Amino acid sequence: MRVRPNRFSLVLTLLGLFVGGGAQATSAPVADPEPTTRHGETDGQHARRMQWFADAKLGIFIHWGIYAVDGIDESWSFFNGKVSHEDYLKQLRGFTASAYDPQEWARLIRQSGARYAVLTTRHHDGVALWDSRQGLNVVRDTPAGRDLVGPFVDALRANDLKVGLYYSLPDWSYPDYDVFTRKQKRYALGAEPQRWQRYLDYYQGQIADLQQRYQPDLIWFDGDWEHNAGEWQSAKLRSDMRARNPDLIINSRLNEYGDYATPELGVPVVKPGQPYWELCLTMNRSWGYQPRDTEYKSPHQILQILSQTLSMGGNLLLDIGPKADGSIDPRQVEILEKLGRWTRKHAEAIYGTTAGIGLDHFAGPSTVSKDGRTVYLFLDGAPNGDLLVKGFDSKVLRARVVGGDQPVQARVLGKYDWSRHPGLLFLSVPRAALDPDITVVALELDAPVKLYREESKPIESNG
Repeated sequence: MRVRPNRFSLVLTLLGLFVGGGAQATSAPVADPEPTTRHGETDGQHARRMQWFADAKLGIFIHWGIYAVDGIDESWSFFNGKVSHEDYLKQLRGFTASAYDPQEWARLIRQSGARYAVLTTRHHDGVALWDSRQGLNVVRDTPAGRDLVGPFVDALRANDLKVGLYYSLPDWSYPDYDVFTRKQKRYALGAEPQRWQRYLDYYQGQIADLQQRYQPDLIWFDGDWEHNAGEWQSAKLRSDMRARNPDLIINSRLNEYGDYATPELGVPVVKPGQPYWELCLTMNRSWGYQPRDTEYKSPHQILQILSQTLSMGGNLLLDIGPKADGSIDPRQVEILEKLGRWTRKHAEAIYGTTAGIGLDHFAGPSTVSKDGRTVYLFLDGAPNGDLLVKGFDSKVLRARVVGGDQPVQARVLGKYDWSRHPGLLFLSVPRAALDPDITVVALELDAPVKLYREESKPIESNG
C-alpha cells in the first residue's frame, strides 16, 4: 500500500510553496516505499525469504510416531473412537526405533530429488519425538529412549537439505487442552481460562524449544481448525518465531498467519490463488505406516502428479511412513528411487522454474525457466504424431529433449504476415528419445516467452 502524507506535512508543504513564491526549485520527489504485506514485510522481502522454497519443488513428508506400532491411524484412531485412548497409548511400549538410521533416511530423500523434508515432531496424540520438558515423549515414555529429531536434522543438513518440522497445535492427550475426542471436551475456554492459558504456555514453549534446539528452516503447523487465531494467539506466535529466526517459513495452518497454502491429497483442478503453495500427498491412503494399506500409487502416477503440480507453480510434499523400528517399507523406498531417476534426468525443468504456459496453449503440463527464455513441455507417453503448441508468440531458437539433448524438429504453420496470430507450432519428437515415464521437451527462445491471448475473429483484410 502507499503511505499517505499526514495533514501536518501537507500544511508545511503548502506554506513552503507560498513563502518561496513557487519559483524556487523543489527537492527531488521521494519514491513511494515498497508495498507491505499484512504481516509487516514488503513483497520483496517476502519473496526473498520464500525463494528457496519456491525453487525446491519437491519435499518429503515423514509421519513417524507410536501409531506405526499397530499400524493404525495417527491420533485420529482414538479421536474418532476406533480404539480407546488407553489402548492407543499402549503402543508407547512397542515404539523402539531400533533400526532408525537418520543418515540413510537423508540419503534416500536426497536421492529422490527432494530439496527439503518435514518430520512430525509431535502429532495430535501429543507424543513428541524429542526430549520435551512437558507432555509425552519417546525419550521418557518409549523403549526408543533417545531424541529422534536431532540426528535427523543433522543428517539433512549434511546432505544440503532444508529442515522442516511438523508440529500439531492441538494435543488431545494433554490434560489442559480443551478437546479430548470428537465426542468429548474437557472444558469450555470461557469457563476455565486459566487451563487454556496453561496450554498456550505449554505449546508455545514447545515451539520455542524446537527452534532453539534445531533451528528449522520451516515449521509446518496442523490442527488450527479447532480454534481461531485469537484463541491460539497466532499473531503473537508468528512474531515470536520470526524474532528467533527472521528467515523462518511457516505453512498456512496457523489461521491467517502462514506464508503458503497447503492443499491436501487432491491435486488442485484450478491453480491456487496464493503465489506459494504445496500439495501434501500420501503414497497410498495413509500418512503413517499401515501394512494393511496396499493401495499404493505407482511411481508413474506420482510423476504425473508432480508434473501437474509443477505446471501450476506449486511444490509436492510426498509422504512416507516409517515403521515403529525406524525402517522404511520397501515399497516406499522403490517409489523414492524411481522418482529420483526421473528428477535427476530432468532437473533443469523442475528446480527453480515457474508455472507453465497453461493448458490453453499446450495439452499437458509445462514449466518456464526463471528468466522466461526456456519453456519445458511434459509429454506423458508416446505421441501418435507431432505435438501442437498454440498461441506461442515467441521465436524458437532450438528445441531439444531434456536429459539426452536430442534435437526436436520445430515448425510453425498457418502464420501469415498480415495477421497478428502467431500460427501453430508443431514439434516432432524422435521416438528413440522418449523417456519411459514422462519426456520433457525444452524450447529455447530468443526472448522471454510471449503468449498470444486474443480472441480469434473473422478475417476482414488479408492484404
